[in-house]
Formats: sequence, C-alpha cells, structure tokens
Amino acid sequence: MIRLGSLAGYAFSGPRVLGGWSPPARAGVYAILYKPEPEGRSERYAVTYVGHADDLTAVGFPFKHRRSGCWIRRAGSKWKLHVAFLEVPGGNRAHREQITQELIATYEPLCNETLYDNSWRTEWIGAYSDAPNTAPLPQHRPD
Repeated sequence: MIRLGSLAGYAFSGPRVLGGWSPPARAGVYAILYKPEPEGRSERYAVTYVGHADDLTAVGFPFKHRRSGCWIRRAGSKWKLHVAFLEVPGGNRAHREQITQELIATYEPLCNETLYDNSWRTEWIGAYSDAPNTAPLPQHRPD
C-alpha cells in the first residue's frame, strides 16, 4: 500500500512493477511511479502520471497507453516503472475524475498533458478578512 493525495488521504494498492502487472477489470484511479534515486537507496517514488478508467483492463497496460513513452523516458527504463491503483467504492466517474485532478494538482506529474492548480485564488472565495466569521471570539467571564 502507498498513500497518495493531499495529506496522503488515499490508500492505493501497490506499488507494483508495471511490466508484470495485470490490471483488474474494474474502475479505478491509477498512478504511474518511478524511483528517482538509485535502486535500493530509498523507498521514495515520484509520480509521473495519474489517470482513471471505467475499466483498468482497457487502458493499455503495461506499455500500450498513449503516454507510456513519456513514462519510460522519465524512469530511464520500462522496468523501473511502477503502478499503484485505487478502487473507489461507490465512486462514480465524476468522483474518480475529482480524485485524479487532486492528485495531478498535488504532484504535478510531467507526463500528464493537463495540469491543475492546487491553490485558492481570492476571486474564487473572497479574501479571508472579508469573511463575516473572522471577528475575534467574545470573552466570557465566569459568574
């Protein structure tokens, strides 16, 4: 198991070596990973791609995915690639898309074609000082 996401909120199965992985015939979110440090030195992974599918067997794993060339270049070898996946119990396509976008915003994987911003802008929600509930709490004195 590997935890991914903001505050590491999602428990993904894996990571497993991508070259020997047979995906389950289920919907899910997946992350393509590699170890940026030499083998054996660390258990840290870099996220190079995040996606989701209605059926993971239809994605083109291990190396027929349209972005697999980018994954291989980032890792240095197709045998250095790993995959982790998340089944979202009761989650529909929109929920998987939301998780995928959050992970892309968090990790900024270079092989994803679309990136998402992981910050709030003032024009979206207003400045914090504009919120009506930001006044100091009143002091209560014991009777």
